[in-house]
Amino acid sequence: MTLKETLMDEMKNAMKEKDEMKKNTVTMVRAAIKQYEVDNRVELDDNGVIDIIAKEVKKRKDALPEYEKSGRTDLIDGLNLEINYLMKYLPEQLSADELKKIVTDTIAETGATSMKDMGKVMAAVTAKTKGRADGKTISSLVKEMLG
Repeated sequence: MTLKETLMDEMKNAMKEKDEMKKNTVTMVRAAIKQYEVDNRVELDDNGVIDIIAKEVKKRKDALPEYEKSGRTDLIDGLNLEINYLMKYLPEQLSADELKKIVTDTIAETGATSMKDMGKVMAAVTAKTKGRADGKTISSLVKEMLG
């Protein structure tokens, strides 16, 4: 069963269970997937769907600090539920140690020595960790090791 089919089944189950948060979250992800497919005239496979889900998770994580500043705990709880729900569709996330090892190995492989090489290292690490690590975390690790 493809990830798109799984999302469709999840939406149907959420409707049967009358779980509005789950239904709305899955509907939003399915809409983002469909929008991408229409805009780019492609049919996404599971890897493409994972990329879209990862972007949706990132959007929500980026919005959290703004909601915290404004004291909107009701919205924060909703966002956290959405994030947790979407995370189950992503591959298992790498631990800090695993990510650090990948960054260290990639720096050695690319021969990077300074911040000028950051783009080269970021591209290689991002390709290796596809959907399993946050870009901000990768970026801060690379800066720390190259800086």
